[in-house]
Amino acid sequence: MNATATMLLDAATTPRRHDLDWLRVIALALLIFYHVGMVYVTWDFHIKSAHAGPLIEPAMLAVNPWRLMLLFFISGVALRFALARVALRQFLLRRTLRLFVPIVFGMVVVVMPQAYVELLWKGEIEPDFATFYLSYLSPRQEFSIITPTWNHLWYVVYIMVYTLAVAAMLPALRRLDGPSQRLFSWLAASPWGLLTLPALPFLAYRLLLDPIFPTTHTLIDDWATHAHALTIFVFGYLCARSAAFWHGVDRTLGRALALAATLGFVLLWLRLNATTSDRMLLEAVPGLRVFYAWAVIMALLGLAQRHLDKPGRALDYLNQAIFPCYILHQTLIIVIGYALLACALPAWVEAALVTFGTVAGCVVLYEIVRRIALVRPLFGLPYRSASGQRRATVWLPVPRG
Repeated sequence: MNATATMLLDAATTPRRHDLDWLRVIALALLIFYHVGMVYVTWDFHIKSAHAGPLIEPAMLAVNPWRLMLLFFISGVALRFALARVALRQFLLRRTLRLFVPIVFGMVVVVMPQAYVELLWKGEIEPDFATFYLSYLSPRQEFSIITPTWNHLWYVVYIMVYTLAVAAMLPALRRLDGPSQRLFSWLAASPWGLLTLPALPFLAYRLLLDPIFPTTHTLIDDWATHAHALTIFVFGYLCARSAAFWHGVDRTLGRALALAATLGFVLLWLRLNATTSDRMLLEAVPGLRVFYAWAVIMALLGLAQRHLDKPGRALDYLNQAIFPCYILHQTLIIVIGYALLACALPAWVEAALVTFGTVAGCVVLYEIVRRIALVRPLFGLPYRSASGQRRATVWLPVPRG
């Protein structure tokens, strides 16, 4: 057995990574609450509450740099182990169908009410749903937004495209196994190597690409987002089977927590105190955010590895439910939020109703969806549930590191 082989975990015999299952569920659930928060901050969103303001923006900024990067990383890890268990052609067919069908159905049915409500809110259309729907599907339209749209389902589109990209790059990635495992061993041997050096490519993207290519989530022109997301997706793929990486994550947990807390405090202080005259401080913020995001990801991976590697019925249920709930949640947020705009409720009452209505709506609709075989694939679920055994999820099982 060569040195590279001893650095790699056996994908066929290592047990399921319950910690990453939990972390994925938590991250996607957090994303749902983040989108509720988007109704109440000053940043651009599909609708805005009359109570929108800067109050919760610091908390949103604390989550924003790492929330999606963590999910892309976990998806890359999952892909590596999935490809080790199933023939490539069979896996790609299943994966593409599991993601493509919800994307198309989502654009035509689930996401469509978001566009309807947004255009009503902007005063661009009359409340004639039938007329709007025909226009929504028409290639000729004069809306201020592109329709049909995938809105929050851009993440699913990107995961599907990145999966196909990695499949095309497999010969090159296999040749990188040896060098990448030696690199992870070297990084893990340094007290701060894993916590700093992997962030450098993202720092370069932040400084060089982000100013040129603004985020669009339209796939074809979103080059800065692709650089960030595809890099961490491939990074997750490469480190998935690296024993050195996962041992390093555990050993550096304390330092990761300290670095994340320190950088988070500094960024919050700058947010609250820096003025436009503090040019040097403000220019440092993008770089600090990059290192903060990576430190948080490392800390969360370490905490989950130590404390969340536990199976259970709750995890089985949430693993199955989280993807349909992700597909549904933003439509519920926008529809419920728009319905409450005319009620002139206090801010906390309105926000509580939007949050409760979204969560309750996701649970109720998921319970309906999972019981109807023909509907299940429209929301990323297998046609039939696995009776008497752990159900498969759209995100695929991830073995223990």
